[in-house]
Amino acid sequence: MIKEERHVLVIFPHPDDEAFGVSGTISTYIEMGVPVTYACLTLGEMGRNLGNPPFANRETLPQIRKRELKNAAAAMGLTDLRMMGLRDKTIEFEDDEKMIKLVADLIEDTNPSLIITFYPGLAVHPDHDATGRAVVNAVGRMKESERPTLYTIAFANNTAEVLGAPDILHNVEGAAQKKLNTLNAHASQTVWMMRDMEKRLAEKDPEALKWLHEEKFFTYRFE
Repeated sequence: MIKEERHVLVIFPHPDDEAFGVSGTISTYIEMGVPVTYACLTLGEMGRNLGNPPFANRETLPQIRKRELKNAAAAMGLTDLRMMGLRDKTIEFEDDEKMIKLVADLIEDTNPSLIITFYPGLAVHPDHDATGRAVVNAVGRMKESERPTLYTIAFANNTAEVLGAPDILHNVEGAAQKKLNTLNAHASQTVWMMRDMEKRLAEKDPEALKWLHEEKFFTYRFE
């Protein structure tokens, strides 16, 4: 069961980050009437995928990904999408205090009871880790009694060794079609994998169905 929240703030660096791990959760919160804000830090303009067959180039990709992000938000029913204007593949080089302030300002504006982001150090991509670090640092500076709950996504190879099993499991089967629509909205990045995934789903592949119907999180615990 997905817990009722006052407001959910999702912070990721790239368009499509939300689609893979939390689009079912976002869609479900919205269906529950919970306000959701998605702050996407960049337009993913340095992404290597240009469609399959290619329909983008290095010049056109930023606007294509911006349009895809808007379409993904619409697929989830999300109306509060914030594009923060940072540059792809540079989040790790941004000043720490600048990033912490960016997150703190979002928290002050939205007053979330829950924030969803990446677990720093266990999210594979440097932009993922830097985003998670900024969120953790911003929340960590808040009074303990005022901190929102922090759900994180981790998928590095050593995640189980470091964190154990995820402690939050969301059944999002009811939002499965919205999750697929969100993934398909990011066609420049996902078309190659969605063909295979939809074939596996049609064949009732257990792992594919589990991926579609279940979203996992690690609650970040401050020491």
